[in-house]
Amino acid sequence: MYQPTTEELQAVDAWFAAYDALAERGAIEELADLAVFPMNVATDVPGGHAVLKQWTREEYVEAMGQAMGGGTAGLELSSVRTPRFVSANLVIVETEATMTIEGQRQSMHYADLLVRTEDGWAFQTMVQGGWGYGWPAAKRG
Repeated sequence: MYQPTTEELQAVDAWFAAYDALAERGAIEELADLAVFPMNVATDVPGGHAVLKQWTREEYVEAMGQAMGGGTAGLELSSVRTPRFVSANLVIVETEATMTIEGQRQSMHYADLLVRTEDGWAFQTMVQGGWGYGWPAAKRG
């Protein structure tokens, strides 16, 4: 099993700090600069089945613009991230997050696959339940 160095763990933490700062401002295009496209998206429809898509940059920008609106500033948001290195160049990061929107506290659990590129870490796969309304169900084979 790959054991990351302290520097590798710090680099992933720094990447998420930069991501969170951009998300807070609603800087969707700059968030897209931190990704590799096409981006894999794995989700589901509650009560249904898994659904999968590959987003282009444009599709990502549209979806995140709808989800984040003007950004996350003003939300009471806290996240605990657990990186699990597959290798020196691949890390799956599980996130447990809570946010308060208009007095309502919501919890989320999701994961991202980060890949090390020549320009540093980038996210390539997002996994989170509940985004797949209207998407076709995943099929085997």
